[in-house]
Amino acid sequence: MRIVSELDEIAISSPIGSTGRALALAATALAAFLGLAASAMAQSEMLERGAVLFAAAGCANCHTDRKNQGPLLAGGRSLITPFGTFYAPNITPHPEFGIGAWSDEDFIRALREGVAPDGSHYFPSFPYTSYTNMTDEDMLAIKAYIFSLEPVAQESRPHELDFPYDQRWALPFWKWLHFEPGPKPLAEGQPDEVRRGAYLVEAVSHCGECHTPRGRLGGLDRSMWLAGSSDGAEGEKVPNITPDAETGIGDWSADDITFLLSMGLLPDGDVVGSTMWEVVSDGTDQLSAEDQEAIAAYLMALPPIEHRP
Repeated sequence: MRIVSELDEIAISSPIGSTGRALALAATALAAFLGLAASAMAQSEMLERGAVLFAAAGCANCHTDRKNQGPLLAGGRSLITPFGTFYAPNITPHPEFGIGAWSDEDFIRALREGVAPDGSHYFPSFPYTSYTNMTDEDMLAIKAYIFSLEPVAQESRPHELDFPYDQRWALPFWKWLHFEPGPKPLAEGQPDEVRRGAYLVEAVSHCGECHTPRGRLGGLDRSMWLAGSSDGAEGEKVPNITPDAETGIGDWSADDITFLLSMGLLPDGDVVGSTMWEVVSDGTDQLSAEDQEAIAAYLMALPPIEHRP
């Protein structure tokens, strides 16, 4: 290393002599070791945080074709909607077929603005409309974790959408109507626990993308936030999770909510099914107890909305 050579020269010419030279070299070696150790620890902590965020954000659930036993994140999973069928793309770190050639800026732009590295706009089946409120640090932690995984040489499958929803050129107009890039303040004026829950629900886990009704063009009806939807993925009905006593979860306790997030069990002893089971078993069950409690606090603080999908 050049820095050691320079210190050698200083130590040799110094009146301290060989003892001073040895001490200087030892100090340099120790500093280098401590620097490498600190860097490795920081990288390890980033990957650990990224793995949890990756799970909570549902990346594997959407981008892995588990039905056909496809490779992790290699794409191909179908999402059947009233607008046609979307196929999740390959997001492994493969430089040609995945996102391995993406820079940090590319990754943040995709999640923050819904724009690909080539400048094209993503369909909102990719929930950038929620991810936009994530912090840069959390986005890059997810990217670091994805880039630590195995690259897969598998081409992404094109979407099969009905006209006029297949017209990608119209997406900027859709965004003008239904999308505001973040990040924006969440749950202002609320306790820190509720604000943390808002961040996890509204940004990371993007719960509103399934639990909120959509308009004719697919925009979320935010006046019915988390009140349930009758046009979920695969035609499923998605339940009301506002604290309404009759149609929502108003009679649930905070423990009921955290138990569902960690175990997938409903208060009546039944197990959540279908898509929600994936959300729990590959996502919210990996959150800390504090984060699960924050989600419960946020949901219980919402205004109740009477709505049965």
